[in-house]
Amino acid sequence: MKTSLFIIIVLVSGASAGLVHGMVNFVIVEPYLDQAIGLENQNLFESGEEEDTPQFWVEYEGYRIWQKSGQILAGAILGTSVGALFGIVFALSRNSLPGSNNIKKAIILAAIMWLTLYFIPFLKYPANPPTVGDGETVVLRAILYLSFIAISGFGAFGFYKLSKKLKNNQTLVSVTGYAVFISVVFFIMPENPDEITAPMDLVNEFRMVSVVGVSSFWGSVGIILGILWNRMESRKETTKYYS
Repeated sequence: MKTSLFIIIVLVSGASAGLVHGMVNFVIVEPYLDQAIGLENQNLFESGEEEDTPQFWVEYEGYRIWQKSGQILAGAILGTSVGALFGIVFALSRNSLPGSNNIKKAIILAAIMWLTLYFIPFLKYPANPPTVGDGETVVLRAILYLSFIAISGFGAFGFYKLSKKLKNNQTLVSVTGYAVFISVVFFIMPENPDEITAPMDLVNEFRMVSVVGVSSFWGSVGIILGILWNRMESRKETTKYYS
């Protein structure tokens, strides 16, 4: 496949999946953000940090409208960057992925990356609404979360490379090795430093819809990239046939 076609496929699939993610978040995640921020505003009023005035609500509504309007665009931008990584990994591992066609291969890879780069780190450091967390620990929490993602991702890649050197039980060795490795990391990594002060019903529901939102991205990018890759290969074969 030509480099230009590869770049187009990767960018289109990533941006499209990002749009899906942004729209899903707008529909199912934003209502929980509104609830969480409403609780945060109430706490600000009770503590005296802010006053419950018309001016406050005008500024607040303006900010939230701006924030919501950028939700889908932000999803497309983020999706493009993550989709680029997905496309590169797919191109490098496509021949060794199980599946009878590119769509199945891409979906399988998306599921693997969803598991190692999102869901396992999520289990250790689950998403919390804005009402949870001390502002002074934001940097620490970000470092812990990104570190876990990096460890999980590189760990999965390392065991994949190791399995390629083995003749028998490649899948069993890589899966078992990664499972043991990430379990040890899971218990070694520090816990979230902040206590949860928001209502647990809100926190748990927010986490569930967050999983749905991110999963919509990984599912979409796998399907879209696989479809586009199949079409480009079919077009290439047709061109060869008639040339």
